Amino acid sequence: MLWSQAYTLDDLQEFVPNTIMEQLGIAFSEISDTSLSGTMPVDKRTHQPAGILHGGASVVLAETLGSMASVMVIDRSKHICVGLEINANHIRPISSGKVTGTATAIHIGAKTHIWEIKIVSDKAKLICISRLTMAILPK
Repeated sequence: MLWSQAYTLDDLQEFVPNTIMEQLGIAFSEISDTSLSGTMPVDKRTHQPAGILHGGASVVLAETLGSMASVMVIDRSKHICVGLEINANHIRPISSGKVTGTATAIHIGAKTHIWEIKIVSDKAKLICISRLTMAILPK
């Protein structure tokens, strides 16, 4: 297992109140041995003016999942993790429903973590693929 301890979805929900995650309706949905998934609605909160999912909202979901996954890997009594770099390729538009993102580790090192985050529609169509690098810093 990748995680430093056994986490539940309820444990992760404690990070949501009073954050951008709450504002956009992001919810953690699944923890596997090697990945973390979460959902986000595609609605007026996450639309761009053309009525489709805003690329920035996809990036928020991607960074949320990768960041939380890094939090789950580190020893929180000794380290913190912060985003260092993120990129995203927006593959296709979506105008309603919800998207699900899944963060999977590419590299887990002592000073950096790299995550791949795939965001798909309810119909399992790839909407966005992102790569996030996290810096692991002493507390």
